[in-house]
Amino acid sequence: MSDFANDIEKLVVEDNERDHPSSSTGLGGFADLVRVLGTSTKTTDKLEALVQYFSEADDRDKVWVIALFSGRKPKRAVNTTQLITWCVEVAGLPGWLFGESYHTVGDLAETISLLLPETVTTNRSVETKPLHFYIDTFRHIEKQDETIKKEFILDSWKQMNQNERFVFNKLITGAFRIGVSQKMMVNSLAKFTSLEASVIAHRISGNWDPSTTTFAELLNESPTITDYSKPYPFYLAYALDEDPETLGDTAEWQVEWKWDGIRGQMIKRNNALFVWSRGEELMTDKFPEYHSLKDVLPDGTVLDGEIIPSIDKKPLPFALLQTRIGRKNVTKKNLQETPITFFAYDLLEYNHEDWRNRPLTERRKQLEILIEPLTTPTIILSPVVEFNKWDELTALRKTSREMGAEGFMIKRKSSIYQVGRKTGDWWKWKIEPLVIDCVMIYAEKGSGRRSNLYTAYTFAVRDGEKLVPFTRAYSGLTDKEFTEVDSFVKRNAIEKFGPVRTVKPELVFEIAFEGIAASNRHKSGVALRFPRINRWRKDKKADEINTLEDLKKMLEVYGK
Repeated sequence: MSDFANDIEKLVVEDNERDHPSSSTGLGGFADLVRVLGTSTKTTDKLEALVQYFSEADDRDKVWVIALFSGRKPKRAVNTTQLITWCVEVAGLPGWLFGESYHTVGDLAETISLLLPETVTTNRSVETKPLHFYIDTFRHIEKQDETIKKEFILDSWKQMNQNERFVFNKLITGAFRIGVSQKMMVNSLAKFTSLEASVIAHRISGNWDPSTTTFAELLNESPTITDYSKPYPFYLAYALDEDPETLGDTAEWQVEWKWDGIRGQMIKRNNALFVWSRGEELMTDKFPEYHSLKDVLPDGTVLDGEIIPSIDKKPLPFALLQTRIGRKNVTKKNLQETPITFFAYDLLEYNHEDWRNRPLTERRKQLEILIEPLTTPTIILSPVVEFNKWDELTALRKTSREMGAEGFMIKRKSSIYQVGRKTGDWWKWKIEPLVIDCVMIYAEKGSGRRSNLYTAYTFAVRDGEKLVPFTRAYSGLTDKEFTEVDSFVKRNAIEKFGPVRTVKPELVFEIAFEGIAASNRHKSGVALRFPRINRWRKDKKADEINTLEDLKKMLEVYGK
């Protein structure tokens, strides 16, 4: 027996020796949870399923479920080509038929689970293996020979039902997009543990490793900080859809520009600096400009703000920030052309004390004392917008794009810094988006619950007699409208290029977007910021759409 086989046998023996309450707590139990979360439309059902799972599962499985549903995933041990090759071999299918099936289903993990022969064995021992057993094994076989990987994958497939295979394949591919929000997971853990949701949200944030962190350690309510990089959960605002006068007395509100950057937290603890994005990505090394701030910020400080490129305290377009995000090596030229700044607008921790429950006015005052004396251009105090009447603010809002902003943030002066999206105290009052009419020319099937419908579209504008593609969009229509467009695509497809269908250029849509920038990577010469379908223009014909010249004029006015 090989060393690897011995190691796997040890994992199996060790796992069998542990007391597992029932088979429902193994991979089968996790697969059932994923099925409920992915198919149920009721929040209460999803919440109940999560609570039930946390009450029955192995503690190490609970940690991995929290990790998987919050964006952490194990490193891939098997590549896509290997999975497809083995599936075709086991199922006895020609490669072209797998390709057609994949394009129809739209999800690799689901396609494989559907094509594999039905399980006929009565051996259900694998069903009782916990989730962490498979993840541990993936990590163990990562650098092993392909034959060893194949043996483990095929043996696992043989002993699983279709639902378990689907989840097993998802674990391998790392493509978990399940219909559960961070807030729902936090609420289920709060219900299961009786801890405050805010405590749980903080505990599961940051740079923890699910392979070495126990469930008890993860949810320990002790105020002692061992992970000095750990950020606080972000406080999010709701969109203000009504007239701001409905908010009452202007004296009760603080207004700031809503900057178009990456929301982030800057943390100085234990004489080290950490910068987190709202998506919980540690971005310190991506922006070397920030390293000098370690020497000017006091220890025990956490700032909330915006990561933005700027020159002379004026924000630069988001498109320039994108050129920096994807770079592993930042050159001197990059630093000069796109200097990154931190626009600080809130103080969450000061002198190692949590300040989130103090009113905004108190946090702002201390933030000003902290930031204003600093002479470095790398950190800026985001200004408060002065106004006396709501109609003054309405007029100022029209200058947002000139300021490099998306509108205003309106915050109640007495508000504490809460967790997640809450209504009442913080509002975002964004400017109206830019819009343009165009025609759909390509369509692809979506993913998840929309994997059987054409819901991903490419749009074009006119350039003389030609149609020039300029953007893609995946959202903005109702389920009924998506079904109507899907039917049109199936009836009017002209050509087929893999999963892409060329369709008759007849359906007109209004595309909304937040910004526009020049781009040499796109045939149109422009790139849009947050494009989405604003409405289906059934009142317009294809010859009435906007032109490439219209796009270029928008670039001149709104691009930078």
